[in-house]
Amino acid sequence: MIRVILPPHLRILARIDGEVKLDIRGQATQRSVIDALEASYPALSGTIRDPATQRRRALLRFYACEEDLSNEPPDIPLPKAVQTGEEPLLVIAAVAGG
Repeated sequence: MIRVILPPHLRILARIDGEVKLDIRGQATQRSVIDALEASYPALSGTIRDPATQRRRALLRFYACEEDLSNEPPDIPLPKAVQTGEEPLLVIAAVAGG
């Protein structure tokens, strides 16, 4: 069971209260978690990653176990604490502007 915490604007879009719990078949990676999120909550399709390039949206970051995973390859396994549900995968909305 993977726990995911989404930023408020994505929770509102998907009509989610609190964190999301997902069953991931196979290896838990950023890609497999996003695939499961989009399958479970179709309103999120294209909001976390670009549908054409499959790249993370620029103003979203991924964190787990106090580490920024945003620039890691999407198929690298998530930290063990995230895979076991001990720690959540955080999807954070970056703040832009000057």
